[in-house]
Amino acid sequence: MAVKIFIKRKVTDKNVLELTVLMKKLRALTLNQPGYIYGETLRRIDKTGEMLVISTWRSKADWEAWLQHSQRISLQSEVDMLLGEETTYEAYEE
Repeated sequence: MAVKIFIKRKVTDKNVLELTVLMKKLRALTLNQPGYIYGETLRRIDKTGEMLVISTWRSKADWEAWLQHSQRISLQSEVDMLLGEETTYEAYEE
């Protein structure tokens, strides 16, 4: 059963360019992962600086394997340092 992962981040004008570079690296790496279906990035319209990534995976196991991927962990650490807080993840089944 497919799962959707909701990834929330708070962005400021001062870090948006650096974050964009890191997000593109993460997206490129994700495209080659077993079980990855697709993803989309949304900007909240009523609250400046909030972003939501919806990442769709074939299974919970595929998502969890990606979560443990060493390159993902490294890039995600850079994202979290840049934002000054840990990224949150919420997983849902279709």
